[in-house]
Amino acid sequence: MIRALYSAGSGMTAQQMNIDNIANNLANANTTGFKARRAQFHDLLYQNVVQPGAAAGSQTTVPSGLQLGLGTRPASNEVIFLQGNFQLTNNPLDAVIQGKGFFQVRRPSGELAYTRSGAFQVDRDGNLVTSDGDAIEPQITVPQQAQSVTIATDGTVSYQLPGQTASQIAGQIQLANFTNPAGLNSIGNSLFTPTDASGEATVGNPGGQEGMGTLLQGYLEQSNVNVVEEFINMIVSQRAYEANSKVVKAADEMYSQVNNLRQ
Repeated sequence: MIRALYSAGSGMTAQQMNIDNIANNLANANTTGFKARRAQFHDLLYQNVVQPGAAAGSQTTVPSGLQLGLGTRPASNEVIFLQGNFQLTNNPLDAVIQGKGFFQVRRPSGELAYTRSGAFQVDRDGNLVTSDGDAIEPQITVPQQAQSVTIATDGTVSYQLPGQTASQIAGQIQLANFTNPAGLNSIGNSLFTPTDASGEATVGNPGGQEGMGTLLQGYLEQSNVNVVEEFINMIVSQRAYEANSKVVKAADEMYSQVNNLRQ
């Protein structure tokens, strides 16, 4: 009975974390470039009452044994890097990655971060930056007097000046990719930083031999959160939490009956 209390308690704790994860996914259902996370769980240790394969006689063994589990625990909440839907913005500075890759962002600390959000703007110096003011890497500068800006599928950024018909090249957006994107560290603002689990970044041009995706101007990648699926997961998690709470109640009632046997 004590074992049941702790096992069910671990189940309630795990489902509470699952609800927290689902709530974060739903809260970011409209966040540009957001990637949903999926909670995963592992079972805990087992108490071997009868070891599988133990000797049952001089020439026989136990076929399955008797092992009592001690509950569950949250193991991870893996980032799901499925492509989100594209939203037409008609903003010439917006770009979406069609396929693999991340935009590179230079943070104020000097370190590089990576994002799927291509909602870019131009700062007072003409540099292409994110909505937080972080410059993209490599740095691309567009003159203030530029009349039109074009982002090609290979990342080439060009512009036209007043009175000129020929386009001027400002630079080329490069993308980065990782061996294990699920191992990236989320730091907020739709940014990721590399870890030992993700591996080092591989940098290349969009559509190049490194397997990077291509760019599409005037679009943004929306969150890949499936609201219907998240609601279903929330219902399942809620029912699992309720079932574990009933186990706690049942174990408590059984324990109470045992304590009252001598009365």
